[in-house]
Amino acid sequence: MTAVYPEFAGKAAVVTGAARGMGARFTAALATRGVHVIAADINPEQMETTAAEINQSLAAQEKPGQVVAATVDVTKPDEHEAVAQLALERFGRLDFWVNNAGIFPFALVDEITPEQISATLSVNVEGVLYGAQAAARHMEPGSAIVNMSSVSALRVRKGRGAYCTSKAAVAHLTESLAVELGDKGIRVNAIAPGYIDTEMTRWVKEDPQALQHALDVVPLHRLGSPEEVVGPLLFLLSDSARYVTGHSIAVDGGSRHV
Repeated sequence: MTAVYPEFAGKAAVVTGAARGMGARFTAALATRGVHVIAADINPEQMETTAAEINQSLAAQEKPGQVVAATVDVTKPDEHEAVAQLALERFGRLDFWVNNAGIFPFALVDEITPEQISATLSVNVEGVLYGAQAAARHMEPGSAIVNMSSVSALRVRKGRGAYCTSKAAVAHLTESLAVELGDKGIRVNAIAPGYIDTEMTRWVKEDPQALQHALDVVPLHRLGSPEEVVGPLLFLLSDSARYVTGHSIAVDGGSRHV
């Protein structure tokens, strides 16, 4: 049974990369528990559609949370600030920030172009930094930031050199943010998913050989579900984790150990 976290009611959050995948699920999970969410994405049309669907579901279930769609290019600091200001205007506070937006490029090391490595680091690393900066300017003590890292920060995969490098940077950036923002009473942690059954890992399911490899290297011998990532996110944002900061929690079925 998923924890309820009654302390979430009436709080406000920003989730980036929220139009689909894990970001949409994070948004829905928070709003279901009474959190008002600014759901931001670079795709405004898809974000509006997703927000409307979540709000419709909330109304049908008589849940108290509200989702407001916003547009953000996470490579631009001023757009993060605009999203933070929107949270303050609509909800009068900013308690949680989830840096979820990211890209997942493929190229062998000798084929990585300057454009690809630049784009990957800009979205996956600079986007996290700019989001944390905007959040920290407006958060009160007791607030929390969660970044999306990956088990790829520790375990490399062929063809994912740019991605793995960016996620290793996110893991270390999370530690730096936790140390410096601790002075403000703001906690910063990361989630490091493994093989999770989402659109980003559809390629695994579509390639029988890749799927078998994934099942072989995961001690639990299955892909994770999105809900199994939502649980750690809620914990890290909750009062139950009020003395947890600077950590990356692996949600990978144990694959980082083999």
